[in-house]
Amino acid sequence: MAARGTLAAVAKATHRTPSALSQQLRTAERELAVKLVEPDSRGIRLTPAGQLLAEGADEVIASLARVQARLDAATGEPRGTVSIGTLPSAGQVLLPQLLHRLRDTAITLTLDDFDIAEADFAARALDADIVISHSIRGGVPRGAHGLISTVLAREPIDVVLPADHPLAAQAELSPRDVADLEWVGVPEGYPFDAIPVAIEQLTGAPVHRRLRLRDNHLLESLVGAGAGIGLLPRFSTRPAPGVVLRPLVGVSAARSIVSLSRPDRHERLAVRTVTEHLVSIGAELMEDYAVRSG
Repeated sequence: MAARGTLAAVAKATHRTPSALSQQLRTAERELAVKLVEPDSRGIRLTPAGQLLAEGADEVIASLARVQARLDAATGEPRGTVSIGTLPSAGQVLLPQLLHRLRDTAITLTLDDFDIAEADFAARALDADIVISHSIRGGVPRGAHGLISTVLAREPIDVVLPADHPLAAQAELSPRDVADLEWVGVPEGYPFDAIPVAIEQLTGAPVHRRLRLRDNHLLESLVGAGAGIGLLPRFSTRPAPGVVLRPLVGVSAARSIVSLSRPDRHERLAVRTVTEHLVSIGAELMEDYAVRSG
C-alpha cells in the first residue's frame, strides 16, 4: 500500500482478492501486536507502524537483490529474466538491437508497451525491472524522483505536415510559422504537448489542437489526410508518402528517452547489464543521426 496507494491496487498487482489480502493483514497485526492500517476517507491507510514495516520490507528486498547481484557476478555472467515496459516509439528504435545483443546471453526479456502521460511512467516501475519513458523537460520524468533514472538518448521532435503544404518548402520551421495552423496533438500531460504550449507562450497566439491522439501512426495518417500538422520523434519516424518532417527551431523541441528502475531492481546484475546495453544503443542512434545529417 505504501507504493500502490490502495488495498485494491495491491490485490490486483499480487493476483489476490481484497478479502484475502485483508485477512493476511489481520493475521500480521495479531502476530506483530500492532495496528498496520487504519480507516481513511478513501478507505484505509498505513499506520506509522505499517509505514515502518513497509520501509523495512523495501530494505529486505534491496538486500536480497544485492546478494543476488553478488551471486550473478560470481558466476561470471548476468543471467535471469528482465522485464521491460516501454513507450512504443522508444521501444521501436531500442529493442530490436537489444534483442540482437542478448541473443547469446543468459538474459531473457519480457516486454510490455504503453503510451501514457509522463507522470504515470514512474508507477509502472513497480511492475517492471526497466521502464523506458520520455520527458521533454529533462532527464528525470515527472514523478520519477527516487528511481534510478538513466538517459538513453536525446531525440529531436519534428513537425510533420502534408508534402504539398506551403511550409514543406522550408528547410526548418519557427514557432511563428506554425502557431496559427490546425494541429493534431497529443492528450494533455503527454510530453509532446509541452511543445505547443511553449509555442503559445512565445508567440502569444493560441495553438488550436483540432484532435488529440496517442498513436503516432494514426496521427501521421491524419496529417497526410489534411487534418492539421503534428509532432513526431525523428529516430522512429519513417515518413509515409504524402507527409514530410521539418525541424522546429526557436523552441526546445527534443525529448530525453529515459530508463527508470527501482533501486532494488537495479541492484540485479542482469538489469544493470540491460540498462548499459540500452545506453550504448541510444548513443549509436544519436551518432548515426549526427553522421547522416552532418
